[in-house]
Amino acid sequence: PDASSFAECLGLPPGELANLVFERTVAKLEREPVEDFRIDFEDGYGYRTNAEEDGHAVSTAKFLARGGPPFVGIRIKPLTEALRARSARTLDLFLTALLESSQLPNNFVITLPKIASPGQVADLVYLLDKAEARHGLESGVLKIELMIETPQNIIDSTGSVGIPKLLEAAAGRCRGLHFGPYDYSASCNIAAAEQRLDHPACDFARHVMQVSAADRGVFLSDGPSTILPIPRHRTPATDDQRAENRAIVHRAMRHHFDLVQRSLAHGYYQGWDLHPGQLPTRYRS
Repeated sequence: PDASSFAECLGLPPGELANLVFERTVAKLEREPVEDFRIDFEDGYGYRTNAEEDGHAVSTAKFLARGGPPFVGIRIKPLTEALRARSARTLDLFLTALLESSQLPNNFVITLPKIASPGQVADLVYLLDKAEARHGLESGVLKIELMIETPQNIIDSTGSVGIPKLLEAAAGRCRGLHFGPYDYSASCNIAAAEQRLDHPACDFARHVMQVSAADRGVFLSDGPSTILPIPRHRTPATDDQRAENRAIVHRAMRHHFDLVQRSLAHGYYQGWDLHPGQLPTRYRS
């Protein structure tokens, strides 16, 4: 509610600087709470009937046509054998509905998750080539982001660094690389209890991403924290329950703040957030 409680939550000294930062954070949240947003048809969306996903592909595109954040896009399903047809259909329905309702938004991007080989990136490029020709768009205007979520993206089966091959397959369309810490650490056989953004295995992957992307005009984005600032008691009845809720939320906010600070120190200046309560600690950093 105020600068002193915000500073206390994040372990910062109160005073004039805390007041200034609090005011600027509130102003940012009022003016532009979300800078960059993905309409998610992958993990966050789950598996639906074809009819339901068809409808959502169209309805979200029409909603986006009314306006959105400065940077916006869609995360499709992986282009695996099992999901390629569904992913391609969602992308086609979305682009068709969007371009029938408005022009392509500035800084629009398609995010490709769970990449297993450069061939999947090339498949997406092929789909986008066809979409641009069909809708009369300039060649190459549809940009992509690649999610780095598997060990094969870091070191492939030949013993080579995998990311340069993914960028080559992207044929100049790749705008960014996004790290997926939980799928990556699970693929490294790290136990679920130890899967976290600051695990040493994740640090190694991020450093390889950094080196691979250097001087290529590709920006990097860190992964999310899954410890969310959600109170335990939804309808607290006692003072003890309210105090417990406050402690849980503040602990999660402090954890997120520390992770963002760590990402910045490692040269990652963007990251995924999963909950509105993480935005204040993102902008405070």
